[in-house]
Amino acid sequence: MKTRIYQCEKQYFSPYASFSDKTRGRAREEEPCPMRTEYQRDRDRIIYSKAFRRLKNKTQVFFSPEGDHYMTRLTHTLDVAQVARSIARCLALNEDLAEAIALGHDLGHTPFGHSGERILAKLNPNGFEHNKQSLRVVDVLENDGEGLNLTYEVRDGIVEHKKSGHPHTLEGKVVSLSDRIAYLNHDIEDAIRAGIITESDLPKEEIAVLGDNSSGRINNMIMSIYRNSMGKNEVSMEKEFLEATESLRAFMFDKVYLDNAARSEEQRAGEMISTMYTYYLAHLEKLPDFYKGLLDKYDSDTVISDYISSMTDRYAVFTFEEIFIPKNFLLR
Repeated sequence: MKTRIYQCEKQYFSPYASFSDKTRGRAREEEPCPMRTEYQRDRDRIIYSKAFRRLKNKTQVFFSPEGDHYMTRLTHTLDVAQVARSIARCLALNEDLAEAIALGHDLGHTPFGHSGERILAKLNPNGFEHNKQSLRVVDVLENDGEGLNLTYEVRDGIVEHKKSGHPHTLEGKVVSLSDRIAYLNHDIEDAIRAGIITESDLPKEEIAVLGDNSSGRINNMIMSIYRNSMGKNEVSMEKEFLEATESLRAFMFDKVYLDNAARSEEQRAGEMISTMYTYYLAHLEKLPDFYKGLLDKYDSDTVISDYISSMTDRYAVFTFEEIFIPKNFLLR
């Protein structure tokens, strides 16, 4: 079965694609799977990881929104994976590799979205970036400290997925673009749903280029990438579409991401994370056993960041209450 996959790839893939039988491999050698390629195995390992399951209760933009249809970190991840698969397919790249990278790209994200990331970056003398933490999750923290032992190409795509990154595969570049396409469009929908902006507030020139609804914009962005990248050793949008996308992104930062309404709970979330961070620095013995075990290899700031960044929004609130709120105050 796997041989047939390899043959299909050689027949249909772009010469610039990442072929499954040409992976640079894993840090630890393993017996090959008789059915799945190495990238398919990586995808499956990520889906079955604990970190992936926790994404369902982590904030995308809005903290604990009233309504069932706001994006979470998990639904964002699935959105990115779908866009990445579509782009990889139309460019004749490795869809399995793109999907694996997309599913793993935010595994290291903090509770409370980018607000939590900014707070941990200030607290930790070593700094904190969610893309680097995502790599640490798959290399060190998952599988009871053994890591997932993913392929080089998936690991590279995960750590380099940010706009400032430089992925070494075209599939990694696909995911980096897909991340921006996905969050830009679904965050517009969430911001309209939350009443922060209206459809009429969206910049007209950019919307005229990209499309007047989410599905249309996503389709047009993908088509622009196809027209500009097919048969090339590069993945990028056409200039007009790229400029419109960047301009719309700037609008979202001004009107939504940095808006007081979207960040109304950030101060309290920041105080919660800061207080827990300080508490664990002074009481390392209170860390769960798994994280205490990591102190033999890693400094306390790194391990505390590991623990806090792993928390879902709800678990962070629960842990804070367990540490600091007298039990009588929690009785209803």
